[in-house]
This record gives sequence, C-alpha cells and structure tokens, in this order.
Amino acid sequence: MKIISVSVMAIQLPLRRPFIVAYETYETMPMIIVKLQTDTGYIGYGEATPDQHVTGETWESTYAVLTKVLGPLVLDEHPFNIERIHARMDDALYGCPAAKAGIDIACYDLMGKISGQPVYHLLGGLYHDSLTIPYVLSIKEPEAMAQEAADAVANGYGCIKIKVGLHRDTDIERVHAVRKAVGKSVQIRVDANQGWQNRTDTLYVLQRIEDCNIDWIEQPVVADDLVALADVRRQTTLPIMVDEGLHDVRDMREVIALGAADRINIKLMKCGGLYPALKLVSQAEMARMECQVGSMVESSVATAAGAHLSIAKKNITSNEMVGPLMFTQDIGALNYEGSRLHLSDKPGLGIEVDERMLAEMVCISETVDRK
Repeated sequence: MKIISVSVMAIQLPLRRPFIVAYETYETMPMIIVKLQTDTGYIGYGEATPDQHVTGETWESTYAVLTKVLGPLVLDEHPFNIERIHARMDDALYGCPAAKAGIDIACYDLMGKISGQPVYHLLGGLYHDSLTIPYVLSIKEPEAMAQEAADAVANGYGCIKIKVGLHRDTDIERVHAVRKAVGKSVQIRVDANQGWQNRTDTLYVLQRIEDCNIDWIEQPVVADDLVALADVRRQTTLPIMVDEGLHDVRDMREVIALGAADRINIKLMKCGGLYPALKLVSQAEMARMECQVGSMVESSVATAAGAHLSIAKKNITSNEMVGPLMFTQDIGALNYEGSRLHLSDKPGLGIEVDERMLAEMVCISETVDRK
C-alpha cells in the first residue's frame, strides 16, 4: 500500500463573531485541508491551520510548502510509516509545523480507516469517555465579557477561558468582572497570548487577580523568553501554563530545565501533528506536568485529531476543542452536547467530510501525484 496523491485545498471558514486575541483580530479563519489517497482507495484528511504570530507560517506559505515540498515527499510512502515520514519531512524542511501537521493528521486518519479503528485506539486507547470543553471569551470591554460569560454559564458551561493582553489595567477589570458575573464555583482560566510582554507587567496583573481563584495563567510573557516565564512562576502563587513558548521536544526540555511552567499547552499546529505531540505528553508526564490540548481555532478535521489525542491520554487533563462551535459553516461535524464533546468510534478521525461544501469553499487547490 502507498500514497498515490496529495490534494491541497486552501479555504477560509466564516466565524460567528470576530475572534480577538492580544496579537490579532480574525474575521475568518484561513486553513489548508490535506487529502491523501492510497493505491487501495483509502482517503485520509488532514488540516494545517497556520498562525504567523506563533509558528511563523502564513496561509500562503503553508500552501506552497505542502504543494511544492511535503506533498511530493510523501508520495509512494505507506501511511503507517509515520516515523519515517516525519524524519523525511524534518530532513527536507526546518520548522513549518502546521504544514507537517496537515500530512500527519491525514496519515493517522488513513491508519485508522485501514485498520478499522478510531484514531484514539492508535494513541493509547480510550481513557476519558468524553471531553469537557471551556467557553472561550474573545477580548472585549469588561462589561461585555462579563455578560457573555454569564450567558455561557446559564447555557451549561462550567469553565470560562478569558482572552486578555491588550492593556494591563483593563485586563484586571476584565478578570474581576467575569468572576463577579459567574460566581465562585465556575472555573476561570486566563490567557494573555504574550500580550503583557515582560515580567513587570505580568506580575503587576497577577498580583491584582490572585483573589479571583484562577485555574492558571497562560503565556503571560513573550514566547521566546522562557527565563522570564520561569521568573514569573517563582514570584506568583498562580499556576503558569506555557503555550506559544512551547513548540517541540527541544522547547520542552528547556521548559523542564528552567522550571518555567506548571502545565503545558500542546497544539498540533505548533508541534507538527499527533506523532510529535505524543512525545511532548511523555516528556510532561516524566516531569509531572499536566497537559492541555489547545487549538488554533480549527475545523472539525484538526479538532477531531486533537480530541482523539485528548481522550486517549491520562495526563491530558484539559482541552480547547472549541473551533467548530465558532464557525457558521464547517466541512464536517462533531458531536457537541452543551459543554461536552463526544467522539465517534468510527474508523479514523470519524469525520465525514462534506466534499460538496469543501469544493464550494476552496480558494485555490492543487493535487500532487506521479502523473
């Protein structure tokens, strides 16, 4: 069995409302869908959702990498040869993890379909029966965020994630307003997305929200300053999660050595897919650090991949598999019931890709084969 064609389709999914974080405002979400086909007729889907602020990849560059470098490279490979595929991708190209994740996820979808197993069986089996997801608040004025949080709790959510990082004093107001609106029992997590820049601003904010009963604070300094992150961790009682500062196993080794974080946020687009994500989970477990599987606001394809990883691992204790809930249209569907996500036990990712809708959404596409 071998891969005989790689189809690369650039699309943009429409968001229900603008998604606003410290470094960007998104009106739509650009992504690349990867479709691998074998000589025996199996088809696997993957996704690359790049973020130039996090991985250094753009929508356009990712499309070029997949069509010109990685697509031709995996032709004639057996999809189960995942270690060799990753080694070849890494030898051919430094970095570009979102592009590599597109190939990786499609390979796992193929492996599941070929073996007749859901992907989580290939990652360790079923550990969690279903996943509890948070409600994610984009950056708005404090009163608007408080009202949206209260509405989410009224609709059954027990965990609110607050995006902050634009202005430290207003961020303090945001956190306090949300806590007041949702009461004492609802979990709150705060994500600065590097917005506070340095340890001085970070500590200024953290000292003023310590009484808000925060689960953890995520990426409160710039991504490439793990020393500052470690310094912040030593000076606060709030647990610290590293996100943009953690991409691969080398970063993880440094996080552990510096004592820079209490928890890690794994994103398939940052590390290159499911296969390298498994290595990060193992490293974290050895360091007694719990994991979260995050999202770049991905379609049902990459969200399903992250969910399969989340549901298979004991040490993954939180997730942000919320992407499909943020779109008005998607190319597939996942089973959400309020704040719970239930995965299908169908082979592969368990996603039925709507080929008609996908074709309507394609901005540009190319198929790589031996013809």
